[in-house]
Amino acid sequence: MRHKPSPTGCGGCAPSGDWLIFPAEDIGDGCGSTMTNTASKTRRAAKAGRTDRGLTLIELMVVVVILSILAVVIVPRVIDRPDQARVARARADIAALTGALNLYRLDNATYPTTEQGLAALASRPTSQPVPDNWAENGYIDRIPDDPWGRPYEYLEPGVHGPFDVFSLGADGRPGGTGVDADIGNWQLE
Repeated sequence: MRHKPSPTGCGGCAPSGDWLIFPAEDIGDGCGSTMTNTASKTRRAAKAGRTDRGLTLIELMVVVVILSILAVVIVPRVIDRPDQARVARARADIAALTGALNLYRLDNATYPTTEQGLAALASRPTSQPVPDNWAENGYIDRIPDDPWGRPYEYLEPGVHGPFDVFSLGADGRPGGTGVDADIGNWQLE
């Protein structure tokens, strides 16, 4: 609906000679109260920092597409991190056990046997050879399990050196690749 302003202007119109187009609900009974009330409501809503306008379907679809792209890029990186963290923890545990085994050897001139196992680091072995100079508080507080919940393997003599301390990886079987690969003290640098 068109509204032609008067030369002197009215409550909601500028005093120009141009035609103005307003939606029908803003025009009211001609020129006057409805346009002024609508304009003042709009000004009040803008001052309050809120509008009654919602998201359009296109805006919502753009947000969904952006979130999908982020998910495709980020999720594979985040999913791979727990496996890398488990491998790093296994290496740290093996390094600590290797250090404790070397201290055991310094005190007792030999490493624990395969039968005595890693438990010989936390509690005094009772099977032969019983160590003469076993440290009173042991060499480690407790023997940790590998990050996949299985005990670390120990061999003396080892295949790769005087002893081997290793985890069989995520699959719990010898060999493997990636997170399923064995992690041993011979791999530490």
